[in-house]
Amino acid sequence: MEDEVDRLVSAWRRERPDLDVEPLEVLSRISRLARHLDRARRIAFAEHGLEPWEFDVLTALRRAGRPYQLSPGQLLTQTLVTSGTMTNRIDRLAKRSLVERLPDPSDRRGVLVRLTDEGRHRADSTLAGLLEQERAILIELSPLQRGELAGLLRQLTAPFDNTPG
Repeated sequence: MEDEVDRLVSAWRRERPDLDVEPLEVLSRISRLARHLDRARRIAFAEHGLEPWEFDVLTALRRAGRPYQLSPGQLLTQTLVTSGTMTNRIDRLAKRSLVERLPDPSDRRGVLVRLTDEGRHRADSTLAGLLEQERAILIELSPLQRGELAGLLRQLTAPFDNTPG
């Protein structure tokens, strides 16, 4: 089975035989797959009335477990945005009644952000829809192949994920 990357690589080998274009065979496919995944995620989020950033915040709270709350600082760490951006996001989610701010009992000046029942429901239903979209992308791979691919991708991403900065 030939794909667009095979055609691209073949053309480069013909036009630039002096270059080793082998990295394109892997990384161009990852790049193309990322675009398909982004499209599938946007569909899943839109079907549940969420933006990608809203899903990120709601699921960070959902993964925290009962009582589904984190400090704004903990949310910053998990979503990799600035303090000002996080404040804006919390404000917008609170206006939609998906999260609420509560005083932090361990810090009189601090607050905790808690998922509301509606926020939890929206996070859960959106995650189910997202997983359905992602399963469709992986349908051509057997469970063994998915496991092998996950391991290989982990080898590629772990150095980036485990480098400070």
